[in-house]
Amino acid sequence: MKSFLILLFHKIKEFFQKRAYIFKNKYVLTFFVFTFYSLFLDEVDIFDIISRKRTLSKIEEDIVDKEQKLYKVKYTLRRLHHTSELERYAREHKLFKKENEDIFIITYK
Repeated sequence: MKSFLILLFHKIKEFFQKRAYIFKNKYVLTFFVFTFYSLFLDEVDIFDIISRKRTLSKIEEDIVDKEQKLYKVKYTLRRLHHTSELERYAREHKLFKKENEDIFIITYK
């Protein structure tokens, strides 16, 4: 592990020595330090932004699903104001029956 760190340090040192003229300008150096800080070290870093975008997309999908379900429930509720529709809904979905009537439930595998 120690040799890896030493090798890494020498590679970084060599990189900066080859490009030392770039980092001598204080504005360029400030730009790189600020960019590094804002992308990786800040409270709202790039990883946090990515995870929040994923969470936001999941929440937006959930909102669309909930709106579709709400639309279906409102449509059913409007239909249930009529007595004939109320009876049909009770028979089909809640399995209500009249006297002297048998219900057969057919399920498919």
